[in-house]
Amino acid sequence: MRVIATTRTPEHLDFLRREGAEIIALDAGAADLRALPVPAGVVVLHSVPMMERNGMAVDPTPALLNTLEDRPQRMVYLSTTGVYGAAKVVDERTEPAPRSLRERLRLQAESAVMAGPWESLVLRPAAIYGPGRGVQEAMRRGEFRLRGDGSNWISRIHVDDLAALAEAALFSTVTGAFPVADERPCPSREIAQYCAGLLGLPLPPSAADSDLSETRRADRRVNGQAICRRLGVRLQYPAYLVGIPQSLQFVSDRVF
Repeated sequence: MRVIATTRTPEHLDFLRREGAEIIALDAGAADLRALPVPAGVVVLHSVPMMERNGMAVDPTPALLNTLEDRPQRMVYLSTTGVYGAAKVVDERTEPAPRSLRERLRLQAESAVMAGPWESLVLRPAAIYGPGRGVQEAMRRGEFRLRGDGSNWISRIHVDDLAALAEAALFSTVTGAFPVADERPCPSREIAQYCAGLLGLPLPPSAADSDLSETRRADRRVNGQAICRRLGVRLQYPAYLVGIPQSLQFVSDRVF
């Protein structure tokens, strides 16, 4: 199987190169998109995030879709649970209700992907964590702040489980749009207390909403079981109680 991966930082994908993938350095907003080698019948995982230009969110999806034309057979797009806006409880039946520009751009990207001439599936991941990323790393850097008293609910998905779902999605016939999350949403204070205990750190201080990112301001319980059932994927890390220790151990093993 021929695998092509695009990235703005090729050195980050050396592990894929060693597995035989072709790594292409690419700015998703640049003219060199037109030179992207996309054979007919290809399956595409579109995971390019929003970009910032002159302080504004910019979505690279239109340029990418124009380049692909009608060559893909199937496309899987990684969006975000942010498209659900203020919804506090989310499952596969919840309708999107974006509030911010960034959330509206994400929903527009979803619509563009699903309107294409290919078969498509949209995955809407909750907060992604794993080795090197997540609450545990933000706390180690002293960058994590609780929203108020930390009673807001947060859902998450381990990066390895998201990868397993994305792989299954590429080679399935499931269509539509689904939220993705593990099986244990919890208040942000709960996970901060857990990480503080593991790391030997004090509980993080609180911050006002205006000082927090959209992700940190979230108050949302996400049920992602439907897409797991549809794709036949069993989560390796169904709860942060399993995933965070693994993530910390992985980083420790790499360092030492």
